[in-house]
Amino acid sequence: MIPAHDRTKRKPPDRPRRRHGDVRHHPRTDHRFGARHLGGAGLRRFARTGCLLRRQPRERDSFSFGGGRRFGFRFYSDVHRLARQRGQDLRRRLASSIANAVTLTLSLLAVLIALFAPQVVRFALAPGLAADPKLFALTVSLLRIQLISAVLFGLGGLIVGILNAHQIFLIPALTPALYQLGIIFGVIFLVPSLGIYGLAWGVVIGAVFYLFVQFPQLFRLISNLQFPITSYQFLDFHDANFRQVMLLMGPRLLGVAVVQLNFWVNTWLASQMAGGSVTGLYYGFSLMLMAQAAIAQSVAIAAMPTFSAQHALGQKDEMRSSLASSLRGVILLALPASVGLIVLREPIVSLLYQRGEFDGRSVQIVAWALLWYAAGLVGHSIMEVLTRAFYARHDTKTPVIIGTAAMLLNVVFSVSFSRLFESIGWMPHGGLALANSLATALEAAALFVTMRKRLNGIEGGYILRGAIPFAAAGLVMGLSLLGWLAFGKLLSVWILVLAGVAIGAVVYFGILFALRVPELSYIANGVMRRLKK
Repeated sequence: MIPAHDRTKRKPPDRPRRRHGDVRHHPRTDHRFGARHLGGAGLRRFARTGCLLRRQPRERDSFSFGGGRRFGFRFYSDVHRLARQRGQDLRRRLASSIANAVTLTLSLLAVLIALFAPQVVRFALAPGLAADPKLFALTVSLLRIQLISAVLFGLGGLIVGILNAHQIFLIPALTPALYQLGIIFGVIFLVPSLGIYGLAWGVVIGAVFYLFVQFPQLFRLISNLQFPITSYQFLDFHDANFRQVMLLMGPRLLGVAVVQLNFWVNTWLASQMAGGSVTGLYYGFSLMLMAQAAIAQSVAIAAMPTFSAQHALGQKDEMRSSLASSLRGVILLALPASVGLIVLREPIVSLLYQRGEFDGRSVQIVAWALLWYAAGLVGHSIMEVLTRAFYARHDTKTPVIIGTAAMLLNVVFSVSFSRLFESIGWMPHGGLALANSLATALEAAALFVTMRKRLNGIEGGYILRGAIPFAAAGLVMGLSLLGWLAFGKLLSVWILVLAGVAIGAVVYFGILFALRVPELSYIANGVMRRLKK
């Protein structure tokens, strides 16, 4: 670790506009990026966040372990099915019971975790931080603050399901952006006065935006609905449909737990590596998740009501066709995003985070993780759609079982790849990112094979006929972006990224248009219909 007096007296590092050099592991790289402490799943998104956490590396790790999680509950298929079967009054009562159950469950969990936060941090999240009393106390405080966002996200996820079940997609699609605005507000206006606590409250503000922006549409949809509901039925246990939804919550909560455990294992492994590894992993993973949310979640959420209705009506052939089309669509969009993130990884990271003492080495650490995470974007996207298809069939156990197996594989891959990377002189945290991508790809493949058996096929030939031209166009796109980076390496990072995105889009979709890929015609026709309205 660099002594404090050396850090304060030395000349700030030069900030070259762009470095696309070697990203092999060097001990000095990690010390420049941050001290070797345990770190984790913080909610850091923007450049000023990076600057603050770079200047205060110990607080950075406390904020990381205090980071909140999105405990959204996916009741889409149940809500959609019951909304068709029940009258307005019964639907309102069911929604009231479910909303109250989610609110009560999350609130109780949040209160329990807050009360036992010191024990949670000491024995589960970050045992290593207990040696530093001040850092330990800070971590406990940040964890308690961000528990508020967990409750808000749980309710927000439920409302997203209700709106999607009624074919309302615009407002739910905007909620992630509003969440980011809350974090930006915290970074700009709260961090100067509150320091690291400003980031935590920014997360809470973002969660408030995420939830409350959906209320107007919800109130229009369900007249006279009070939220949280304190009307005639708080929890209607006499309702068989309510009991069914509550029973389905168990496997889905277990699925969330599997994901969190998986992340905790990776965090623990990364914490044994050089300083900066955990933070680099999370920055890279966050960037990949932004693309995954914009592409895969949008497609999956839009397709979910269709899957649910087709399953309810016993339309297996129609569901097979809808699922195949959704998979082709998500591959069409995820593949160029993956290529773009891989090739433009360093300028993208620099554009978002490189400020002040977040220097070129820091950019390389994050970009190295992003490289391997972005390679798994297509797998993450396919898995998102397939998981929704299982939920539409009221099968919540299969994704959990397959996800648990994938988690175990991820642990094995993480240990193996991190050691392999270190042995060849690469930064080992990249091996953890690669392990995640490979395990996710295998999980998606297992879900695909299982669903194929359930539906007696998923039109694999149709999907493959689309994937081949998509891959060819993606290859040409990647080569064109490499040429652009070589040509524009002296340009401003803004121009490098924005022009690179434009060039990649033109090349990729231009090739597919020339090949007359049918999905582009559907998109164009949909846009024209919107414009005519």
